[in-house]
Amino acid sequence: MSTLRPPGLGPIVGHTTDRTCRLWMQAAALDDARKSVADEDRRTIGVLVVLERGDHLIPPAIRPIFYFRLHREFDRTGTFVLGRDTGLGGAAPYVLEPDTTYRVRLASLALDDADDNDACVSDEELARRLPDPRVWATQIDRLLAPACEAVFRTAPPADRVADALALMLGSCRYPGLLWKIKESDRIFGPMYDQLAVEAHGARPSLLVLCGDQIYADVFHRSVPIGLADTHEEFNQRYQAALGSFNMRRLLRHVPVYMTLDDHEIEDNWTQDRLHWPNKKLMFNLAIGTYMSYQWSHGPRNYGRRLFYSFDTAGYPFFVLDTRTQRYMESVTGSLEDNHLLGRPSLDPDEPSQLDVLCDWLVAQQRDRGDVPKFIVSTSVFAPNPVAARAGAPVARLEQSDSWPAFPNTRRALLRTIVERRIQNVVFLCGDVHCSSVAQLSFRGGGAEDLRAFSIVSSALYWPFPFADGDPSEFIHDSRDPRTPDTFVIRDGVTMDYRAWNFCNDDNFCRITASRPDHTIRVQVLGRDGEPIRVKGPYKKPVDLTGILELAPW
Repeated sequence: MSTLRPPGLGPIVGHTTDRTCRLWMQAAALDDARKSVADEDRRTIGVLVVLERGDHLIPPAIRPIFYFRLHREFDRTGTFVLGRDTGLGGAAPYVLEPDTTYRVRLASLALDDADDNDACVSDEELARRLPDPRVWATQIDRLLAPACEAVFRTAPPADRVADALALMLGSCRYPGLLWKIKESDRIFGPMYDQLAVEAHGARPSLLVLCGDQIYADVFHRSVPIGLADTHEEFNQRYQAALGSFNMRRLLRHVPVYMTLDDHEIEDNWTQDRLHWPNKKLMFNLAIGTYMSYQWSHGPRNYGRRLFYSFDTAGYPFFVLDTRTQRYMESVTGSLEDNHLLGRPSLDPDEPSQLDVLCDWLVAQQRDRGDVPKFIVSTSVFAPNPVAARAGAPVARLEQSDSWPAFPNTRRALLRTIVERRIQNVVFLCGDVHCSSVAQLSFRGGGAEDLRAFSIVSSALYWPFPFADGDPSEFIHDSRDPRTPDTFVIRDGVTMDYRAWNFCNDDNFCRITASRPDHTIRVQVLGRDGEPIRVKGPYKKPVDLTGILELAPW
């Protein structure tokens, strides 16, 4: 039996409800340089101790303590759902209260394991090999708080809609090279500081990271230098990204919801590449590490599908998987067989991701009325690139790597919004290294009163703003005769949009939904944490705070 060690990575505060919190960690490295936590003759166990509830310290003698598995097959990572799980040994779940702050510590144990690697040891058998968890009640205090402590606040009661909800949105963290590596971590310091800032009735209560949390291809997928194509290299990308100082501190203090984009696999990934030599192995490695480090601390409420949904403070979210079910067939001159959210379902008992999303929208409108419905899409829903506007050549549309290349997917989703009168849909997007806000508008079919918006936050760190993400690359008004981009939903029904507040400086967005005045405030904050007031090479003064007028809810 070893002593307690702080996590090798984490802890990370994951999916949090009014009664539960999913906490993630990875096992620590061992003191013996000849041993590794990856060794097959080692078994790793997580230990979770609850130290504080609200303003009340819990005496060591009655601290809730739980064991849980850190699995070999998931890079010695594991999660524990505090408030629901019983842990190894079957201890009673610890009851969490809504809208309450908790402080916990996580640590790991490494045990010698003489069992055959193929043998399955049950939770009950493993619990019999462990000491009474009470032995760790005071020992865990010896560990340094920054290495093992997480602080989180449960959501308000789930049966009512909060007057205000604030969240932070960001995407695209380029890792940096050489002495620039530290720069890629800089923006997460101000993001952490935002957690203490109350504005417009709320502090940020969740963080949405909208793809490209790592860059498996630092340069380009065709350049072998810096290209992750082994298990160890994918692991190293996550270790570097999630283990940097500011990022690690931030993830210990706010529930985070992540989804993947192309750079978690390779640039502009589509499923059609699985037919290419060596791509299947690379895809398996990429998705395996993604599931261990990002997906595992999310809600995981659609089996092993990577998309998911959740509610917080009465506001619903649906997080799309726009990569692993993206098909772009090489049919010359046609977009008809391109699918962003999986191929169309052939059986109602086997719905596609698009079916699940549309059914979810209908259910939210039926059950919650006009409460804003947030859809997280790594690919930008609006605005489109100028080069991918309506009528552009198929090759240009496909090169956009976004919704314009998948008109049938977009049409089916918009048809659901229009025909089922889904009010206050808000897309949260990333990817393009240029933040913006856009309002969608509808004509025909009695849909003129529907409100829908797209908010883009990108990039958290991208050192080459001159290379892409220039505001002039994107359509500002789809009705402008210079860049016409009206989208036909069906005969007599169309969608247009107007976009503004473009900025390709490093940024994240603080988004606040306010029920009393039925608005969403979008504030673009720079890498110093201050609102961006000048932008571009000429430092033009701007006000990038957007006020979006929604229908009352």
